[in-house]
Amino acid sequence: MSTTRTSVPVLDLSTARNSDGFFNMDFIDSLRDAAHNVGFFQIINYGAADGQVEELLETVAGFFRLPLVQRLELDNRTSAQFRGYTRLGKEITRGRADSREQIDFGPDRKPLIDVPDDQLFLRLQGHNQWPAQYPELERTALAWTALMARIGVDLLEGISVALGLPENYLAEPFTFSPAWMGKLVHYVGGQVPEAGTQGVGAHADYGFVTLLLQDTVGGLEVQPHGQEEWIPVEPIPGALVVNLGEMLEVATNGYLMATIHRVTAPPPGVDRYSVPFFWSPRLDAVIEPVPLPPALLAEARGVSDDPDNPMLSSYGSNVLKGWVRAHPETAAIHYPELG
Repeated sequence: MSTTRTSVPVLDLSTARNSDGFFNMDFIDSLRDAAHNVGFFQIINYGAADGQVEELLETVAGFFRLPLVQRLELDNRTSAQFRGYTRLGKEITRGRADSREQIDFGPDRKPLIDVPDDQLFLRLQGHNQWPAQYPELERTALAWTALMARIGVDLLEGISVALGLPENYLAEPFTFSPAWMGKLVHYVGGQVPEAGTQGVGAHADYGFVTLLLQDTVGGLEVQPHGQEEWIPVEPIPGALVVNLGEMLEVATNGYLMATIHRVTAPPPGVDRYSVPFFWSPRLDAVIEPVPLPPALLAEARGVSDDPDNPMLSSYGSNVLKGWVRAHPETAAIHYPELG
């Protein structure tokens, strides 16, 4: 049995590769330990430009200070892709309102309208909604996601090596049109009575790798597999919090787990901002089990068995299932057949 963890490891991404371009095996060992035993870690020295983190967080905060009528011009209820602005308390986790408002966005591509009934997830491809009167938000957010996509590639290569596989083993589902997702999130305490202290309820992420920039307020907690205790993810200025999603749990039969996590809402009068990025494959990708070495296969824990939240190998089906639950008003408008 693994030892109870009381903190989230910190890895220095600048040490990931040697001067010859090959992965540093000490880094790979630390990555494997963090990924298998915690499912969460933080990374530093990942290549952000000077001032980029500060500019992004300040720009995000500036958007949420705009009048509500301007934010509602981006109302996600108008989007079959669940993109745009979600009002405070209108996203649902485990049947309960979250104490946050946010913008969701992704790759801006031509929407697909006529799709097969068994592939409704293809309708998640489409356009973003950005505030015309605040253009710096789109500029800073897309510059950030370009950096995050590069880090997502690097981390998946490292995870592949840590699993005893060629570093490009997990690359194919991302070719041509990865369906990454980004969020700009504002947590607000004391304004959503039905949420209580829930900033966002306990959940796992849908894709492969999540990269989260959080401010210094705190509130994020994780619960490693088989552990009752929750671990706080203490903010490190500028660091990225990394966690693994359900597609990696499916691919490794639970050797890597999509670790459950939650956020406690800040106290009334305190604002918390975060920018999660979800490095995710094509919408039509179906994730097959990877050939783990015997030593790792012996430690595979199986895919989570939750009848209320079955984990699907089809990425598009898995993410659409999640969006429909989290945004019931938008789902009722655009996906009434799933109600």
